[in-house]
Formats: sequence, structure tokens, C-alpha cells
Amino acid sequence: MAAGPGGGREAPEREQARLRGLAEAGLTARSDPDMDRFARMVARLLDVPVALVSLLEPERQVFPGMVGLGDPWASCRETPLTHSLCQYVVASREPLVLADVRADDLTRDSLAIPDMGLVAYAGMPLTDARGNVLGSLCAIDSVIREWTGREVQDLADLAEACSAELRLRIANRQGEEARAAADEARRAAEQVLAGAELQLRAAEELTGTVSLLDVRRKVRELVSGLLKPSYVGLVLLDEGELRRVPDPDTAHAVETLFERYGPQDAFPTARALRERRTVTVPDRAHLVEWYSAEAVAAYDSLGLQSAVCVPLPAVRGPLGVLVTGWAEPHRTDLTEYAALSAVAGYTAQAVERAVFLDDRIDVAHQLQQAMLTTLPEVDGLDMAAVYLPAVSGEMVGGDWYDAIPLSVAPQALASLSEPLSSAAPSAVSGPGPVAAAPAVAAGSTLAITVGDITGHDIHAAAVMGQVRSMLRQAALDHPGQGPAAVVAALERAVAHLPLEAGGTLIHAHLRRQGPAWHVSWTNAGHPPPLLLHADGRVEELTVHDALFHHALTPPDRADQHLRLDPGATLLLYTDGLVEHRRANIDDGIARAAASLLAHRGMPLPELLSRLTREVAGPHNSDDIVLMALRPAAQAAPPTAGTRAG
Repeated sequence: MAAGPGGGREAPEREQARLRGLAEAGLTARSDPDMDRFARMVARLLDVPVALVSLLEPERQVFPGMVGLGDPWASCRETPLTHSLCQYVVASREPLVLADVRADDLTRDSLAIPDMGLVAYAGMPLTDARGNVLGSLCAIDSVIREWTGREVQDLADLAEACSAELRLRIANRQGEEARAAADEARRAAEQVLAGAELQLRAAEELTGTVSLLDVRRKVRELVSGLLKPSYVGLVLLDEGELRRVPDPDTAHAVETLFERYGPQDAFPTARALRERRTVTVPDRAHLVEWYSAEAVAAYDSLGLQSAVCVPLPAVRGPLGVLVTGWAEPHRTDLTEYAALSAVAGYTAQAVERAVFLDDRIDVAHQLQQAMLTTLPEVDGLDMAAVYLPAVSGEMVGGDWYDAIPLSVAPQALASLSEPLSSAAPSAVSGPGPVAAAPAVAAGSTLAITVGDITGHDIHAAAVMGQVRSMLRQAALDHPGQGPAAVVAALERAVAHLPLEAGGTLIHAHLRRQGPAWHVSWTNAGHPPPLLLHADGRVEELTVHDALFHHALTPPDRADQHLRLDPGATLLLYTDGLVEHRRANIDDGIARAAASLLAHRGMPLPELLSRLTREVAGPHNSDDIVLMALRPAAQAAPPTAGTRAG
């Protein structure tokens, strides 16, 4: 028999009943797969190095479930009672939770302290159907540990599930007349275990989410796997209103028809938020009786008759509500309540993190767009450009475009008058003009750039800003020299600083020659520009040199030349337009060429909008920059280029 906390003995009758239950469970100092599973769950959920299913026999404690225990105890799966804290749980029939067993009068002399390195201990009783305590489910740490309320509750929940498994085994040994009770015990054990596993999955999977749509998708997948609902929704408090987060994979009419409503409206979700408690709708009659016609219409649009609405807890009040609905009347039991409450807690943490990241990304996008150029007014040349951030919120890129006028020394003009081929496309502008840029004076040169710094983070955007400014300075400091010389000067500056910059770009100089334009350019590893000729041919300008990178020796760069005639359009773009997962980049370039030709007569801003929709689609996973140039019609006034935001 086990000594109690006060040193006494359990009554002989109770001890005999306890030992009978222990024998009927059929577990001893041998590994049992189900008991080992409970030990693993305790170790994972409470993040402890040692977890045990400990059963107390007359002269020893045995571990049918064990994880993390060292030898010699791991090999024999038992210890004498001199090393047992389980005996105090059995004797008191109560949980034993100690931050430091060395500081407690009851346990300070246990040989488990020096021999097993035991410091912190939390043990929950394991009981049979008669209430006999057979042992304990315990979590052990080798350092002082203050157990949180949630950890103690999680351990208690797992102990109840483990007890249900023990009762099931005992019931099986007692014969067929207890079969019904055994089945119920199994269902209860499975449900409790499933709820615990759901909590583990929620903790693991929601930790990795970075956007509200990620959170929405993960929550739906988690809850659907356990409770088999017809609908899982997420409603957030946004500027004093409740706003439904749309399902990224399935369109639900309720998420547009009833997208926003007030916290005081007669919706179950609004009530859960106001009263800061879980609100249930057991059937449609309850919904009709207690809530508004709009709430009934919303539920009818989803085909729901019952629901559970759980607030998302936060320090300053609920962030929103997790909604789980069924197409038939559903009575939620305590296990389901506990599982949904746990998921709501992890969801709230994920929502707070996603909102914080969204704010950071939004600021980064604003800074990035602020560095983009207002296109100058150029007599005889139409220009447009567009920048589109990636749809995935965490993707902040280093794509950019630029256009600045350059002054050219008179002795350099002759080099730009050689015979040239014909040419080129135009690009899309944004929802409205920005501050006007100075017009390009007649006879001067226009420098344009489209580039892409390697990386998809805020660092890439910051490096882009530095490279853009350095390239501008190089162009202004080398008047009369071609684009290749300007890019070479940039590479020398990058190597000298040093600046860890790398990527691709096209830098070009344009000078008017009558109604046409002379274009010289150099390509540093960038996707080929597309030239739509006046006769309807689309040409890929495939000649290029190596990309630029701070760790590479700069190659010898060469200038290319073409003549951009009236009726032609030159299109520059970054790889986000044409490169997609599970698709060949050459196919993307071919689609861009076909779209460019199909919409050749459109104004440049509309043309670029069409290109982004038809080639990149609505879910671009990378930033996109497009710039288009087209000789202006003779009678047309000069146009002011704009940029998209």
C-alpha cells in the first residue's frame, strides 16, 4: 500500500478494490502502444522532457507509457516506491502540481530527485469506473517550472482520456454485460483524444500562418477534420464593425451579402462578441425565436440549422468570433466546447500576428511605391508604367521602374544617328496622376530602367531603392555614354561600397529622330523586351549579358540598338508577369506577346491592365513591373506618364 501525504495508510478495503482494478486493466512494466501514445501527447502538449503513465503496484510503480526517461529506469520501466511521486497522487486522490519538488515538505526527500533528476512535477489521477486511483499521468521537468493554468487543464484533459481507456480495458475484462458501457467509454476516449490532438494541431499549424486568409483556411481545415461541420467562418471586429473574412477557396454568398454588420445587431456572432461567451444555436427554431430576420437569412443562405459561436479572446476584449455551423440540429457536448475554445484561443493569436504582419507589409508596399518614378512628359513619346505587389501579403519585392531625362554632350550626338531597325510597345498607368514630373527638353536623352532585385522581403525593397539611386547617379555622371557604360559604373560602385546587391535589369537611352526614336539598351540577365512592330510582328529582343551581382566579376557589357517607329510599341517587364509555378517561362512570354498583339490599338494604360489580367492573372505570386513606350501620333499633345499604386 502507498503512504499518504500524512504518512498514513489507505483503508484495506479501498486498497484491495484499487488493486483489483489495476489487475483488470492488464497493464504492468511493459510498453503499451496506447499508453506510450498518451505519454507522447503529454510531452508534446506541455513541452516537457519526460512524461509517464505511472501505475502503482504494492511494492513498485510501473510505466506502461513512457517517454524521455533515462536508464536504468527506461529499460526496466519501473522504480521502487522510494522513487515514486505517483504514490502521493494515489494516496491523496488529488492532482499533485509542484514547481520544485525539492522545496516541498512532502517530496523533498524522494530519491527521484538525485537519481532521476526530477525537479518539477505535475501528476493527475488515473481512475477506474469505481473511482479507484490506479496511478497518475505525469509531466516531469529537470528545471524549476511554474505550471500554467492551461498546462494543468491540458494535463487533466489527457488524464481523463487515459482514464477512459483504462476503464474500457477493465470493462472488456468484466464481460459482455458491460459491452455497452465500454463502447461509450471508447467513444468518449476517442473524442477527448481527438480534441487534444486538435489542440496540438492548432498550436502547430496556426503558428505558421502569416495572413488572415491563411488563418481562415487553416481554421476551416482544423475544425472540419474533427467536428464535420457544414461551414466554418471567421468574423473579426474591424473599426467598430463585424467583418466576415472570406473563404479563400470557396465562395459563400453570406460573406458578401452580409459582409459587415454591427456588434449590436441581432446575430449570434454579435451576441457572442458583446457578452464575451460562447453562444449556441441548437436548431432553426431557436434562431428564428431569438435573432433577427437578417440572421435567419444569413444562416439559410448557408443551409445551416445549428451553430456554435466562440469569441476570439484577447487582452483588450474579443478580436472577433469563430463560427461553426451544421446543416442539421446539433447538440454540442463539453468535449466539443473545449476543443472549439482551444482553437479559438490559438486563432486569436494567429489573427493578431497576421494583422501585425499585414500592417508591416502595407507600410513596406507604400514605401516601395513611393520610390517609383512619376514618368516625365516627353514630346512625341507616350509612356505608361505599372507596379503590382504580389497578392500574397508577405511577398515584398525589389521590382522597380525609372525614367529620367539626361543632358547629352554635343560631340556624342553623332554616335546616335546610325541606321537602325524598327520598333516597340507601351505600358499601364494607375488610378490617377501623381505629382507632375518635369518635361524632357527637345534634343535631350531619356533614360529608362526596369529591374528586379533578388529577394522577396523588405530588405530587397531597401536594396532596390539604393540601386535605383546609384543607377540614376551613374547615368547622370556619364553624359554621352551608352547604357552599358552606365550599368558598368553601377557594378563598380556596388563592388566598392560594398553593397550586397544582385538581380537583373534593362537600362535604355532614348533619343528622338524625327517621328521615330532611337533606342540603345543593355540587358543584364533580364527577361527579353517585346517589340511590337508597326506591321504587327512581335519580336523578342533576346540578346543579353549576365545578371549583376556583388559577388561576381562584372562582365563586358554591350549596347544594343533599334529604331522605334510610329505605330510600334516597346514592352519591358519583370519576371512576375511571365514566370509562374508549374508553368514554363517561355510559355508566359508567348502569352504576353499574343496579348500585346491582340490589344495593340489600346491606350498604353489600358494595354498594361489587359496584359496583367490575361498573362499574370488575379493571383500573382510575385511583384510585377511593366513599362511601355510608343511614339506619339503627330497631332497628339505630349502625355504625362503615371504610375500605378
